[in-house]
Amino acid sequence: MTKIFNKQLFKQLFFITLGCSIYAFSLDAISIPNKLADGGISGIALLLRYWFHINPGLSTLLLNIPLIIIGYRFMGKRLLALTIWGTLCLSFFLSFWLHIPIINQLNLEHDLFIAGVLAGLFSGFGIGIVFKYGGTTGGTDIIARILDLKLGIPVGKSLLALDAFVLTISLTYLDIKHMIYTLLASFVLSRITDSIQAGAYAARGLFIISDKYEQIAKMIDVQLDRGYTFLNAEGGYDRSDKKMIYCVVSPREISQVKELILREDPNAFVSVVDVHEALGQGFTYERKKRHIFFRR
Repeated sequence: MTKIFNKQLFKQLFFITLGCSIYAFSLDAISIPNKLADGGISGIALLLRYWFHINPGLSTLLLNIPLIIIGYRFMGKRLLALTIWGTLCLSFFLSFWLHIPIINQLNLEHDLFIAGVLAGLFSGFGIGIVFKYGGTTGGTDIIARILDLKLGIPVGKSLLALDAFVLTISLTYLDIKHMIYTLLASFVLSRITDSIQAGAYAARGLFIISDKYEQIAKMIDVQLDRGYTFLNAEGGYDRSDKKMIYCVVSPREISQVKELILREDPNAFVSVVDVHEALGQGFTYERKKRHIFFRR
């Protein structure tokens, strides 16, 4: 048990470190050279850099201390430890990337649209990885994590609202043109963050009501190698007992499922819903080998 726990902790620390390095790279290589602002504590750190020429790595670390103390009450020891690790990693990489030659070669000032999109992509990807593996990068990420845990508000939406506040202050040193592209980067960041958090195994769930439920379920098993569950249902009009099939498939298999349902029962009622993350046989585990030939 301890071995499994240590392996899981090492995996979390590794990906939090990776996510922080990507986020810091986005700030140092894209946002700062192209005079794009940022939200949250990172945005405040950029404000201090432009106003007082303070190293963002140092200011980020100092500004996070009071927020980490606040976060202790809500996040617990493990999440707090991962947050402290993320904060230290972000501060380190913010200073580290500034000394790498490639940083000075990414000159995108001639196309701020590309700079804004890339800043949002890299930052969102980095932050998304950090959140997916249970950490934060400190700053307003702590507040967003608390809102996610306590109120169920998506992290991306919380970050977008908090960023808007900091970005308003950033107008003290940015012109409208750069602010517009900064808002573009913040929007892309929020979308990418939520997408990464939703999981790599996004799927579609189907509720199928048909008198030929047994035949449809058999074909789902034979042709798609997907599991299914029979649910007891009651007709709302005639109060008759019915069986409903629930199954989860990958997005690319939706058309196949529709075809086999139509073939078995053209009058079947089908409801398709988004499944933001699917865990288990056929999604995160190795699927059974498909038969080249099958009989109906």
